[in-house]
Formats: sequence, structure tokens, C-alpha cells
Amino acid sequence: MDLTKPARNLTLSGAMAVLNAAIAEAERMERPMCISVVDLGGNLLSFARMDGSKALSVLSSRAKAVTAALSGTPTGGAHADVELQIALASEGRWTNLIGGLPILVEGMVVGAVGAGSGTGAEDLQVARAGVAAIPGASPFEDFVPMGAEDTGIIRGQTPR
Repeated sequence: MDLTKPARNLTLSGAMAVLNAAIAEAERMERPMCISVVDLGGNLLSFARMDGSKALSVLSSRAKAVTAALSGTPTGGAHADVELQIALASEGRWTNLIGGLPILVEGMVVGAVGAGSGTGAEDLQVARAGVAAIPGASPFEDFVPMGAEDTGIIRGQTPR
């Protein structure tokens, strides 16, 4: 029986590449963002708050990155009817806000990026640009958000 397993972790240089690529996309979009990059354990490696971004997005961008790293899935993928329960069960350490992506290389989570200050779709676009800075990382092109944000879902109702 194996008592250990292989792991890969994002380096500071990798985190800076992710951060710089995400900033470049936010600048191209003319949408100032807060961007957080974490390692596979959810520990902050790099962060930027662009001039003009929302102050509360400092917190939400980090929460998105931590959630994506620890869950190994993009944020915003839980149905709106369960997002509050999951947040409560995790003592507020989990968010369903759109814009957090794990950085998956060869099927292993090496870190994550979270972007905030725009709409969910804008945040996701900036996060995808950051992930693209890591060769071989999954861009999650087929990811479809299911949370209430930007989807038109009203709690307890089926979307039309």
C-alpha cells in the first residue's frame, strides 16, 4: 500500500505568470480587477488590486481562488439552490461566485486563480487568461456556471 502520492505545486514564477496574464486580459477588457493566485493548498502566492477595482473584490477573488484550488473545480458550478448550504457547511470557506479556476496540469491541481470586480462572465474570462499562462493547463472551456450570479436563476424556480 502506498503511503504517499505525487504532487505538483505552482511556483512563485508560475503564479506571477498567471497574475500578469490575467492583468493583461483585464487591461485589454478595460475592466480593473482584483486577482488572486494560490498554490494547491489555497495559500496566497500572488495578488494584484488594479486601480479602480472594487475593494470587496480583494476578499472575493481570494475566496474564489481558494475554493477552486481545494475543490479542484471552477467556482460557480453549484446550483443556486444549494450554494448557501455548502457555504454554511464549510463555515464560509467556500464560494460559488463565478471567476475562480483551478490550475490543472496533467490531471493534478497545482494551484488556482480567482478574479473579481466585473460580472461573473468577465471574472471568468480574466481567470481563463491567467490559467492559459501555464503550459498544458486546462482552460475549462466547457464549464457552464450554475450559480445564481449571471445565470438568471431564481432560487426555487426552474429556469425557462
